[in-house]
Amino acid sequence: MPDLTLSIRFLRGVGEKRAQAFARLGIFTVEDLLFFFPRRYEDRRTLTPLGDLRPDTFSAVVAEVASLSARPAGYRSGPFSISLIDGIQTVRAVWFNNPRLELQLRPGMRLALYGRVEYRGGLQLTNPEFEVLEGDEVETASVGRIVPVYPLAAPLSQRWTRRLVGTVLASYGGGLTDFLPDSLRRRHGMKTLPDAVRELHCPEDRNSWLRARNRLAFDELFLLQIGLLLRRRTYAASGYAVPIRPGRKFQALMGPGLPFVPTGAQRRAVAEILGDMNSKTPMNRLLQGDVGSGKTFVASAAILAAADSGVQSVFMAPTEILAQQHYFNLKGMLRSQGIETVLLTGGQRAAERRSVEEAIRGGSAQVVVGTHAVFGDEVSFARLGLVIVDEQHRFGVLQKNSLMAKASAPHVLVMTATPIPRTLVLSIYGDLEVSVLGELPPGRTPIRTVRMSAGMEKTLLDLVREHIRRGRQVYWVCPLIEDEEQGEPRAVVSRFGRLSSVLPEARIAMLHGRLSMGEKENIMRGFSEGKTDLLVATVVIEVGLDVPNATVMIVEDAGRFGLAQLHQLRGRVGRGRAEGVCILLEGRETSPDGRARIETMLRTSSGFDLAEEDLKQRGPGEVCGIRQHGVTDFRVADLVRDRKLLSLARDEARRLLETDPWLESAPLLKEELDKRLGRALKLAGTA
Repeated sequence: MPDLTLSIRFLRGVGEKRAQAFARLGIFTVEDLLFFFPRRYEDRRTLTPLGDLRPDTFSAVVAEVASLSARPAGYRSGPFSISLIDGIQTVRAVWFNNPRLELQLRPGMRLALYGRVEYRGGLQLTNPEFEVLEGDEVETASVGRIVPVYPLAAPLSQRWTRRLVGTVLASYGGGLTDFLPDSLRRRHGMKTLPDAVRELHCPEDRNSWLRARNRLAFDELFLLQIGLLLRRRTYAASGYAVPIRPGRKFQALMGPGLPFVPTGAQRRAVAEILGDMNSKTPMNRLLQGDVGSGKTFVASAAILAAADSGVQSVFMAPTEILAQQHYFNLKGMLRSQGIETVLLTGGQRAAERRSVEEAIRGGSAQVVVGTHAVFGDEVSFARLGLVIVDEQHRFGVLQKNSLMAKASAPHVLVMTATPIPRTLVLSIYGDLEVSVLGELPPGRTPIRTVRMSAGMEKTLLDLVREHIRRGRQVYWVCPLIEDEEQGEPRAVVSRFGRLSSVLPEARIAMLHGRLSMGEKENIMRGFSEGKTDLLVATVVIEVGLDVPNATVMIVEDAGRFGLAQLHQLRGRVGRGRAEGVCILLEGRETSPDGRARIETMLRTSSGFDLAEEDLKQRGPGEVCGIRQHGVTDFRVADLVRDRKLLSLARDEARRLLETDPWLESAPLLKEELDKRLGRALKLAGTA
């Protein structure tokens, strides 16, 4: 059996420099090279006679070198040309910056060439790729077939890499072990793994390539679904949770006396969560809802049920200011039922923290609202039964695991205001049950979104003055802290200076990531309490500020931001009774992609629709911040176009695990799962 773990350094012709280049591409072994697939292909199956060449096309030809032209005197790397003849027609081939060609080519040689045809005083092939043919054979050349183009790094060349991959496929490709169960592969008419890998490197035609590509994409999605389902089962079997059931306190606050009518989505989410918690199997649920959809209300219902059942709840928030907001809201609501709520943050004084920690340890604190401070080893719970994590992607996975380790098997609810496309829910959060808040509470006014150009400053300043005169507050978000060059202000520091000079009557503050934690908290608190009229900031305010009095969001150079960020920023205003307006300033050098994102924001208000667009534009790792986990670093699969394959993979994963819960009948599959995703699946997600 060929050794697929062999270092590519030991392959003939690789050497130290090429091995280092491959290492930069993440290729270290023979197996890595087998799964190093082309980024695109060139169809060179049709050989064009020289007499049929046409300008502005790419063509493959076979011809003989008729003569060589000398380079201009003193230009070792100047243009070098040859005359080609195929027995009927003569055409030039010209190369630039290739000083070794006169050592490789000579009259009488037969060449296979592929390149761009141009008209420069006559037809010519410009910088064509070529191979010297031996005898009459063309089959081994990079013409007359579909040719792979790899994403390479210097000093690797396409021609040399194709030869190496071809050699490795012939010598090692047959040693690939097909880990898919035979019954599954035959049921869907899938190629074997060695055949699929070979076809992706050297495709015969589009249909054959598509079958191979779908087989390899299915492998990646299927392994991920198996892993996520196994992890869900492991968490469910991690211990017996305390069943949580609503009682008197829940009915007092969530019953007929509720001062507003919950949306249908809120009622469904509460019912799903209560159903999960009324079990000895620990809940593991994701609650996702657009900005302002009422996630905090749903979380409050879960906390009340936990208090009725005599267990403690912890509510995690990513910033101190957001934790304080949750704390004051929950404390005001729960006080009437005798439920003690405490706040634990890193900014508290030592004596205050010790007092809070003692209340948590003794059990008198039934609800704990906190930041990262709750993760500390000195924090222990008397009877922790419910863990709620707000904006869960802001926390490290190991931190969340350490929090859940403070109880034997707590019920877990993670929440996000970043809408997640369904394909990502299945592929990234597949080990969680999902509740969706897809509608806004009645009375919420849609936020008006407006585009302005950088030259409309007077109009913009008049609007800001008017809102401040009415007692409203304004955000002004910039993409940079300091400007990279002189010109129009686009950064927080220069924009703050400019606004301070033209709006002397306004109370203006500046907020960015280089400030200390204490400074940031004081500035955000001042804005929350209405002591600041205009907050000039970076995206640090994307999550963590709930200021109902803020009515204007201005985003400087908006094309530089992603759709999800723009939507989160837009959601910071219009949270009270007054209409909110979001102004997207288009910079003078906005890219076409940036303009497209602004157009999308103007016509779309739904966070879920925007999330789908963001997934198409930026990819899953950028949208959800999970690329560092290695979960969606697919070689072949694409979560945008492979939705049907993803659903098939999920169905097949469930089918297999129903009959073989621990993959005892599929040891090769189990081994491949551990090799590809063992480490990543221990780190990603919440379990």
